[in-house]
Order: sequence, then structure tokens, then C-alpha cells
Amino acid sequence: MLSPDQTPDTDELERAAESIEAPLASLVGDYEEADAQNAPRASGIFLLPNLFTSGALFCGFYAIIAGMQGDFYAGAVAILVAMIFDGLDGRVARMTQTSSAFGAQYDSLSDMVSFGLAPALLTFNWALTGLGKVGWVAAFVYAACAALRLARFNAQMESDDTTHFTGLASPAAAATAAGLVWMGQTHGWAGPALDWVHALLLTTLGFLMISRFPYSSFKSITFDRRVPFVRMLLVVAMLGLIALDPPLAIWGLSVIYALSGPLQYLRSADQPRQEGTRNHEKTDLH
Repeated sequence: MLSPDQTPDTDELERAAESIEAPLASLVGDYEEADAQNAPRASGIFLLPNLFTSGALFCGFYAIIAGMQGDFYAGAVAILVAMIFDGLDGRVARMTQTSSAFGAQYDSLSDMVSFGLAPALLTFNWALTGLGKVGWVAAFVYAACAALRLARFNAQMESDDTTHFTGLASPAAAATAAGLVWMGQTHGWAGPALDWVHALLLTTLGFLMISRFPYSSFKSITFDRRVPFVRMLLVVAMLGLIALDPPLAIWGLSVIYALSGPLQYLRSADQPRQEGTRNHEKTDLH
């Protein structure tokens, strides 16, 4: 301890300040983290949106079990039902203001099961077992690409562009795969001659998920504003087509959406070329 007539040097003051600031900094950090966790409406989990997520997870798990037992029709339908639950949980969370980081992570893990593992294993058990290693490699490529797609989506969750997805969304890829299984079971589109086609399609869906092709997210669609009457007619016509042959219609719509990304990319890449050609023609005229 210093006497009244002694003056502490600068180093001693700095060491004393550091010894006091270090525990305070840790206390403030722990308090801020605990305060964020114990804030109002954040001390637990929100039940309503996570119920829909749990429903999607159950459907994906059931699809895997159904595929292992040879009930491919039930497995394909379960994946499509999981899509409905997956589409509802986010909208319900936003409508009820119950969005949370826990819900986002839980939804991502549920998507991996329902739209990554379930379609891969269902398609493998349905058509790829006869291909040996090629079959399970194709299924693994799809599952791995789904995991990479979801990881990239989580990393880019704060992106400002909410109107487009980068790469084919895993639910859309799962709908294409499950729709093919459903249609194959209904119309007999299965057999050794088509196994290679199914493996190629599953692998292509995997690569589309990790591609840079832009896909519309349909998040700009709202139900609280008026729309032209012709759009209602289109919706009715689409429902009629689905009712005529549900597996063929659902698979056809899924394929159209899967192809929309590459087509939109080619169109956007061709626009600068066309503009350059027009500017060159104007220069020649002058």
C-alpha cells in the first residue's frame, strides 16, 4: 500500500485498471447474453410455429420408414405433406410475431430430414437399389447437396434479397423427387430400364440445389390485397388440372419450377449481350 506522499507510476495504474476491467468485462458479457436469453418472450420456445416444424419433421421421418417398408406411395405423399407444414411454420411465425433463432435452426434441421434424407432414401429404395454403388452414391450426392444448400441458406439468411433463392430450394427438389416416385407408382414408370434416368435426375436435383441459378421465392405474394380476376381463373384451372391427375400435375409443376432457374439465368445473361448489340448498332448508325 502506498503512503500519502508516494505517487504510483503509470504501469501500476494500468495493471490495476486491467485487473478491475477484466472481471467486469466478463460480467457484462455474461449479463448481456443472459439478458438476451431471459428477455420477454425469449425465455422458452414458441409452441405454435414449432408445432408445424415438428409436423414436417414427423412426415419426413415417416417417409423414410415407409420407403424402407416398400410403401413408396405413402412415403412420397408424406414428403409433400411435409412441404405444406414447412410452408406454414414460417408464415405463422411472422403473422404471430413468434420468429426466433431457435425456430430457424429447428426448421433447418427438419428440412434436412424431410427434404434431404427422406427423398434420397425413398428414391434409393424405390429405383436405385439395382444400380449397386452407383445408386447409393447418387442418393448420397443428393443428401449432401441438400445439406450444403441449407448451410448456405443459413449463412445468407440476413441477405436483403428476399424475392429470389440462390439455387433450387430443398423443398422444391424434394417435391420433384417425391413426385417422380408417386407418378412412377401410379403410372408404372419404373423398372431396370429407367433406373439410370432416376439416378441422373436425383443427381441433377442435387447440383441444382447448390447452383447459383436464381429461383423465385414467391415471398412477394400476399393475400391481403386485390388481384386481377384472371389470376383467380388461373388458380381454379390449376386446381382442376391437379385434380385430374395429382401425381403427374405435381411432378410437372415441380419440373417447370426446377427448370425456371437455368432459364432465368440464361435470359439475364443474354440481356447485356443484347444491349451491347443495340449500342453497337446505334454507334454504327452515327
